[in-house]
Amino acid sequence: MSAPQPTYTGDVEVGGPADVRELPGLTISKLAVSEMANNAYLLRDTATGEALLVDAAAEPAKLRELVGDAALRTVVTTHGHWDHHRALADVVRETGAVTVAHAADADDLPVDVQRTVDHGDTVTVGGHTLEVVHLRGHTPGSIALVYRAEGDGGVHVFTGDSLFPGGVGNTQKDAARFASLIDDVEQRLFGTLPDETWVYPGHGKDTTLGAERPHLAEWRARGW
Repeated sequence: MSAPQPTYTGDVEVGGPADVRELPGLTISKLAVSEMANNAYLLRDTATGEALLVDAAAEPAKLRELVGDAALRTVVTTHGHWDHHRALADVVRETGAVTVAHAADADDLPVDVQRTVDHGDTVTVGGHTLEVVHLRGHTPGSIALVYRAEGDGGVHVFTGDSLFPGGVGNTQKDAARFASLIDDVEQRLFGTLPDETWVYPGHGKDTTLGAERPHLAEWRARGW
């Protein structure tokens, strides 16, 4: 009898291996890179071998290893902060992948953004579709990607630095930016997605919307 497959937790460490989740027709691999402990996510269509990378944050050699023999077609950058795109130029040069970001953050990236996206747009990886959610506040062009898996694979959202376990992203004590971000997160994520939605953030451990939902009022009251 073969040994059971390890359960995905999303707990990864810089210098350690990727954690891999097998969904129907799609594999998600999470890797931590750089002194900022950025998370990079590779989504691979198991039927076609096509792949999409969320945030080419750093350590291009490690990201190349993560991609492996997959055909990397797209790199989505969740927002324009430097620590989320330091390896982007190298990855794009070596793979020819199309760069995707929101127009409001495109000028902050080190390469030309070949495709700009806005709220409600979609990006694809093989036969799978992800919905773009614009979450304004951490940066003007921060986006999340929502993937509704086939069958009983559940709902998955890659939130960049807009939502973490324990709160929304940093808005530098700017009350207007915080109000914008928590409004968008509450309305566009918590207001539309189920509690079992798995959250893949730009740093640190994963969570679910259900685990975070009871704390929304607390976050709003504290102002961060």
